[in-house]
Amino acid sequence: MNVTRATLCRIALPVIGGAILLLPAAAQAYWRGGVFFGFPPVYVAPPPAYYYPPPPVYLAPPPVYAVPPAYTSGPPPLAQACFAGPLVCPLDRPTPSGDSCSCIANGARAWGRAN
Repeated sequence: MNVTRATLCRIALPVIGGAILLLPAAAQAYWRGGVFFGFPPVYVAPPPAYYYPPPPVYLAPPPVYAVPPAYTSGPPPLAQACFAGPLVCPLDRPTPSGDSCSCIANGARAWGRAN
């Protein structure tokens, strides 16, 4: 009987140990997307992911640039009249257009702009 038990241990222990070694480790226990076909091990990987490139960006053409009118060099135009609200009076001497001026109305001055 001891011979049978010893023979059984000599055969069973390597078989059990080999079966334990063939079990997957904890990190290999999830499915990776391939397929396993028998022995010898052949691994068929899933197709690679393909990312389409982004579409080309088309920028709008710049707006038309209008050249500003040429500035006149020299003194500003001279005004001949003063506009003070409803009153319009002539100026004693020509002054630049847009300057302040006054007209005499009812003994008082009314301020306005030369134009």
